[in-house]
Amino acid sequence: MLDKIKVAAQYCFPQHGLSRLVGKLAQAEAGKLTHWVITKFINRYQVDMNDAVHSEPSAYSSFNAFFTRPLKQGTRPIVEGDNNLAHPVDGAVSQLGPIQHGQLIQAKGHDYSARELLGGDKALAEEFSDGDFATIYLAPKDYHRIHMPCKGKLRKMVYVPGQLFSVNPLTAANVPNLFARNERVVAIFDTEFGPMAMVLVGATIVASIETIWSGTVTPPGGKQVFTWDYQDQEISLDKGAEMGRFKLGSTVVMLFAKDAIEFEQSLAPTVPTVMGTHFATKAK
Repeated sequence: MLDKIKVAAQYCFPQHGLSRLVGKLAQAEAGKLTHWVITKFINRYQVDMNDAVHSEPSAYSSFNAFFTRPLKQGTRPIVEGDNNLAHPVDGAVSQLGPIQHGQLIQAKGHDYSARELLGGDKALAEEFSDGDFATIYLAPKDYHRIHMPCKGKLRKMVYVPGQLFSVNPLTAANVPNLFARNERVVAIFDTEFGPMAMVLVGATIVASIETIWSGTVTPPGGKQVFTWDYQDQEISLDKGAEMGRFKLGSTVVMLFAKDAIEFEQSLAPTVPTVMGTHFATKAK
């Protein structure tokens, strides 16, 4: 009953208004108050600060600075080998597997459309027809920078407006079409493995989604799908390079073409992921 109330409540409260307010508070540089909030957050979510460049809460001027904290060099070594893809984030697998009839698995009993996820572009969705996808959930305790699983050249970016439901496992299991319903940023790369989509999904109190080539994409957001074309620009990122970040946590959905990759065999729902470790291999 409590779980149903938690899910139902998300339909009622002002998702965008609350998220933007939290975003402003997270940007505030409030000295001791900021450090107190960060300390409480670390204790509440058991955040491991040992890998962070700065482990003390007092080193961060704002909550956002703490949340997007960089890691010490060498703490996330990138898997070697041209045929190996690296995990893009610290998190946990939500779902992964084949894209069947244009549909991705969200949770048991819930599928959603790749075309809707990518902003309604039919031709773009067809590039991933019968391909594979992986959805990785970032919990509050996780490192929130997103990295490239392989070398890629940026082709386009799409902003897709939407709602801001939570993306935690409870909501994923109960809100239909969740990842194609929430606000999101889609980045399309051309790689040695074929086309690759990296979809950064917004969520309740996710105050900002950023990419390294454009800075803040949302907020302010909007009500229409918007596309940036980068085909004439040389924006290439190496495997392991940072490509974006969440200010407060969310989810990454990745799409690959048919017969492009084979996921690491141990991956399954709830399995933890560590950025830089082996994610997938080029299909034979």
